[in-house]
Amino acid sequence: MSRPGRISLVSVLLLGGCTSSGSPTPPPAASSAATPAASTGCHSPVATGRLPDWADAGFSGDTRMAHVLGDRGEIVAILFGHPLTVSRSGGPTNKILWVGRPASASPDPAASTTLVITATRDGSGARVTREVAGGPGPSIVDLPAAGCWHLRLAWSGRVDTMDLAYAAA
Repeated sequence: MSRPGRISLVSVLLLGGCTSSGSPTPPPAASSAATPAASTGCHSPVATGRLPDWADAGFSGDTRMAHVLGDRGEIVAILFGHPLTVSRSGGPTNKILWVGRPASASPDPAASTTLVITATRDGSGARVTREVAGGPGPSIVDLPAAGCWHLRLAWSGRVDTMDLAYAAA
């Protein structure tokens, strides 16, 4: 095939991939590294693959575990108590290890290092605040009701957001 013919064929194939037949093809089942957001009603999916390289310090071996990456990619919530549950009566707690991406610039020395979590429940407007002294690190984050919670996370002059789903006990 001549060069102009190859360019035309490539153009047709590329443009054909940009069209839609009406409904999207569903993602493959069970092989995904993330739980689809639709299953929890939350925007931020729970990934079960490897942690981002910048978040795996202190771990050895396989770093595949449940985690949620912040919308801006500045923080990750590693979920040791997955699924997160309201009013656990026994078993594992809602332990979350917060890991902030290393800052590219020196943090503002006047900014509080405390991780302030402002959580708003989807559809209700209910708002609660939790704090993790010393900034991102280990925590137990219990929220008062089941549902999707939109989190605003602020620490050391930095801000990120994510959604976390809490199931009923």
